[in-house]
Amino acid sequence: MAGQQHHYQVRVQWQGCRDTGTTGYRDYGREHQLSAPGKAPIEGSADPAFLGNADRWNPEELLVGSLSACHKLWYLHLCAEAGVVVLAYDDHVDGEMDAALGRFTRVTLRPHITLSADSSESLALELHERAHEKCFIANSVNFSVECQPIFSRKGTCHG
Repeated sequence: MAGQQHHYQVRVQWQGCRDTGTTGYRDYGREHQLSAPGKAPIEGSADPAFLGNADRWNPEELLVGSLSACHKLWYLHLCAEAGVVVLAYDDHVDGEMDAALGRFTRVTLRPHITLSADSSESLALELHERAHEKCFIANSVNFSVECQPIFSRKGTCHG
């Protein structure tokens, strides 16, 4: 992957004109739709604190989710290479944004990971540090991304 350039194209189409456009701060909707060729659209808006629609995804949630998803994908990749068998992965992510500063200050990943009975928990923990080092999204932000994994054991994916 080193040296390869990857490009991503997403369309963000605003849907909040409300017949008056941006005649005033409270006069327009924050609704929008994110789309990319061949993918289901994502209905977006602003956070309700900024007059957005609570039923739609906001950019802050998408950023927090992106950090979690990127970390998980690297983690599962590294586990597969190292012989650590992950049977389930359920992340409970918390993002903290300071609106006065105009930026995120921290995101904490709290993945609940089910390992096979014979997988090394110490190696599984170490692989989280390596996943964090490799995560493209975490490497692109200017705030702390912490990981606090919780491990449990199980025999198979289904039992």
